[in-house]
Amino acid sequence: MANIGVIFYIEGLGNDRKALERAIEQVVKELKEETAIEVKRVNTEDIIENQEEGELLKYSAMIEAELEGSFSEIVRATLKYSPVVVEVLKPGRLEITAKELMKILGDVSLFMGKLMDQFGGLAAYPPLDQLPKPRIGYTEDEIEEFIVDERNIRYQFVIETYGKDKETIEETIMKAFYLEGCKINKFVVQVQEEREDKVYALVAAELLSSFETLMQLTAKYAPVAISILEPEIIDVTASELQNVLTDLAGFVHELVHRPLKKRLIEHDTIKFEISK
Repeated sequence: MANIGVIFYIEGLGNDRKALERAIEQVVKELKEETAIEVKRVNTEDIIENQEEGELLKYSAMIEAELEGSFSEIVRATLKYSPVVVEVLKPGRLEITAKELMKILGDVSLFMGKLMDQFGGLAAYPPLDQLPKPRIGYTEDEIEEFIVDERNIRYQFVIETYGKDKETIEETIMKAFYLEGCKINKFVVQVQEEREDKVYALVAAELLSSFETLMQLTAKYAPVAISILEPEIIDVTASELQNVLTDLAGFVHELVHRPLKKRLIEHDTIKFEISK
């Protein structure tokens, strides 16, 4: 599999200039010490002071890093550094084996699962009551058309979840998968236990979706098991790869900055209350 060339744009934010300088220096140091990927260059911009009134974080700075490595190592670096933007330089197209992609999905699931244990979940949707129940089950001819013509991936996906009861879990997860852009071929809910007025269950589904949806779904749900059924070789464009890497970084950024955002919002609310 061809190496991937990317540029990471990593943003640093803070209310203390010296603390931000130290944080930027640490990130640059870690980038230059990378051994699994080739770091071609690292540039840092000057720290900017935001003059706008009401801005929560006063100082900002940007690191631009050009990297090259395998898909799995670029994904690992994306999760580690959570750049605000990822620009893919090469290749124009990438072929990934199902086996290699499953390994990468497993790494993403493990990493995101640990973050969600610490900071909370990612999957959030508008009210799903008005959505119709999605279709479950497709013919083999339809599935072949989805894979060949629409470049879908067919995979099995198992997540742990909880809800008021089995029926609620079934309806909610079905509609959530549909809203994410998945076609559902098979769907099973298996109750594991009932505790404190909640039902805890495993949801197993056979889904068809684009490469981008598969990666996003894995990051949002951190499945306990995932298996790609077909095709054996997944064809990915540079644009799809760029979108996926930027999305993964955004998910990590959202989770790890939740405590900071909460403190800043609380602080801003207190200032507002005092000044009334």
